[in-house]
Amino acid sequence: MSKEAKARIKINKLLEEAGWRFFDNDEGNANIVLENNAKLTQIKLDEYGEDFEKTSNGFIDYLLLDNKGFPFIVLEAKKEDINPLFAKEQARKYAQSQNCRFIILSNGNLHYFWDLQRGNPNIISKFPRPETVIGYTDFKPNAETLINETVNEDYIVKTQKPDYEKDPRYIDEVQRATFIEENKLRFLRKYQVRAIERIQEEVKEGKDRFLFEMATGTGKTLTSAAVIKLFLRTGNARRVLFLVDRLELEDQADKAFREYLKTDYKCSIYKENRDDWRQAEIVVSTVQSFLFKNKYKRIFQPTDFDLVISDEAHRSIGGNSRAVFEYFIGYKLGLTATPKDYLKKIDTDTLSEKDPRELERRMLLDTYTTFGCEDGKPTYQYSLLHGVRDGFLVNPSVVDARTEITTQLLNDEGYTVQMTDEDGEETSTTFSQRDFEKKLFSENTNRIFCKTFLDNAFVDPISKEIGKTIVFCVSQNHAAKITQILNEFADQKFPGKYQSDFAMQVTSWIPDAQQHTINFTNNRLGGKGNFFDLYQTSKTRVCVTVGMMTTGYDCPDLLNVCLMRPIFSPTDFIQIKGRGTRKCNFANKEVLKDKSLIENIAPELLQKSKFKLFDFFANCEFFEEKFNYDEVIKLPPKGSSTDGTGGGGYTTPDDYDSTNPDPLKSMTVNDVGVEGMKIDRMYFEKFEDVVKEDAQIKEMVQQKDFDAIEQYILSYIFEKPNEYYNINKLRNAMKIDRRLSLREIIEKIFGFIPYFKSKDELLEDEFEKFDSRYLPADEYFSFAKDYFKSYITDTEFRDIIENKKYALLNTNPNGDVFRKLPPELRFAIPEYIKDNVSLNKFVA
Repeated sequence: MSKEAKARIKINKLLEEAGWRFFDNDEGNANIVLENNAKLTQIKLDEYGEDFEKTSNGFIDYLLLDNKGFPFIVLEAKKEDINPLFAKEQARKYAQSQNCRFIILSNGNLHYFWDLQRGNPNIISKFPRPETVIGYTDFKPNAETLINETVNEDYIVKTQKPDYEKDPRYIDEVQRATFIEENKLRFLRKYQVRAIERIQEEVKEGKDRFLFEMATGTGKTLTSAAVIKLFLRTGNARRVLFLVDRLELEDQADKAFREYLKTDYKCSIYKENRDDWRQAEIVVSTVQSFLFKNKYKRIFQPTDFDLVISDEAHRSIGGNSRAVFEYFIGYKLGLTATPKDYLKKIDTDTLSEKDPRELERRMLLDTYTTFGCEDGKPTYQYSLLHGVRDGFLVNPSVVDARTEITTQLLNDEGYTVQMTDEDGEETSTTFSQRDFEKKLFSENTNRIFCKTFLDNAFVDPISKEIGKTIVFCVSQNHAAKITQILNEFADQKFPGKYQSDFAMQVTSWIPDAQQHTINFTNNRLGGKGNFFDLYQTSKTRVCVTVGMMTTGYDCPDLLNVCLMRPIFSPTDFIQIKGRGTRKCNFANKEVLKDKSLIENIAPELLQKSKFKLFDFFANCEFFEEKFNYDEVIKLPPKGSSTDGTGGGGYTTPDDYDSTNPDPLKSMTVNDVGVEGMKIDRMYFEKFEDVVKEDAQIKEMVQQKDFDAIEQYILSYIFEKPNEYYNINKLRNAMKIDRRLSLREIIEKIFGFIPYFKSKDELLEDEFEKFDSRYLPADEYFSFAKDYFKSYITDTEFRDIIENKKYALLNTNPNGDVFRKLPPELRFAIPEYIKDNVSLNKFVA
């Protein structure tokens, strides 16, 4: 069967599944007009290419009609191997000739929905239903109103308290600060206003995707509230979706939007089996809630949200989460605190197979492409350096402390110990910092870490107890050890003050860990007011964690951050360091119930001007001086965890439990200036630069001559000195678990596809198409998905089903899934896959 015929068959099925009709039936009259009956006569057409499309004769592929029989949507079809965006301008002419507002571009596998009144085509996973688009026509956005909206520093305040300027207490400059504080009025800072203006400028240029890079503590949520108001107030959005990737961020965002916008707009958290969201203009949800059993496409239509905001965008649109984000058409805004370009070009030839930084590089670059920033420049950027310079954030005072053991661990030679093997033979084993609390265990080292922290920590300026602190450990068991030691030392240092609640482990193994993080922020973890009844700060002073509390965690009165683990990911380092950068005025804290407690304290001492970053593994030195931003460094041995979330703490024959004394060998304290740290200044360089900067390739891209581009790259770029690029190196660099073609790589570089989908993402896409047609009942949904994926990827399982060797299912790991499905699905899935899915693209 030809590629054009396959595309048409798939498109026909998609139309029928969405409720469009080729023939009159009980549901209504036919509302699809095929090309022979949709001839263009109102405009003169240019020749356009593909032989199966009668563009030279002036025919529309599919013309979809509204409920009155008038032209409504132009559907332009392409061959399976042709990007449907190639027909964009052709389809625009067709739509204009028929007075149609909407266009669908499809090759049977990839589809775009285009509202000519909104801007750019958006990827869709299924065709919209007639009633959905008919309802959507009532929404008539006007970009000019958004562009011309005046946004001042009181933009949010005018929603919180519209008449604030007339209030006598605001007019009185003496009472103004108290009035603002009591009413929790949130004025935008100048840089936040500038961020909004950048969106207006981009919309004026026809853009509909935006990305804000804003450092932790610079008010991304408040800025988002202003963006939401801008779109809702100007009629360019009816409903907004705010996506987060963790439950605590969901509650945090909902609370903030209610505080900022409740006077004008209703906010709701989406929960399964609830329709509250339908009455709200702002819907907050975790990505996971939408992904669960494909709820996002079973409950929502692609047109339900006109603006989608992704918090922590570099995380919440990764993997299958991207399917949720891309499902909805309309404007898209990404928020991230992590700079995307802090690495230069990576040497793919020496790239380790498991290099987490390469994975991170691609993920972040994909983030930029997703939000329309293919040039690597965000829509708006406000970094830690900007925040410190403008007085909104603080830099750390780095305490670089090393014991005798860690000093040796950090050396190139490592820490060597003599061990006796099973045969009684003496052997020597060398450990590096990556082995700490994984293969090398030292109680004395952990104790000196804790003592050094307690002896040198910043203290609370009012109660003089240890300032609130987060300690980051190697593993869950390491966290348990550190928590125990800290509580032991605290009992000695502050007799009778703490009952093993000075430090608390906050990791995923601990019940109610998420609530602990909230209680720590709200100063009620372990109790409160331990030193002064009228100063009700958290009794627990230290949260000991591993991977929690790294991103999106807001605790302004945090005074100390401890790195009792080596860090190898630049993103992790930036995010962890960012926990302490928020400013805090202790005199204004709500936990202070009696102002007399601060009468004898100098005001400048009550203002947080820095925080202490205890660094026991020279992480700061590593990223400042030793990290090679042009090459890949050696990574932990295969099987070890680079993020520190593993269990650890249990010795094996290859491990070593040291009982040697480990005194503190050196400790230096360095205040970071306004110039910041090197990692705050380094940026990614795109791997694609070589190709994108080639003048001849640029010209060929304009002509969409991909065959010529492939040949040019093979002849003039591959296997040349300096880099010696070739397809295998590129595939290795992309770290995709399937075989990429050079064509895909080219399309990704020039934005014709948003990113490289993994094998599992492709499987999810294919199952979504099947699900939209067959809609397995909830009780069979998970089994159907497992069966579907296994049939595609497991050759043995597929052979059993195809050859009806069902007895072999007793020994096949997927046999149980087969038995749990009803007979109709057992056989429908293989037949569907044979007709609709190409297995070649899933080959590794």
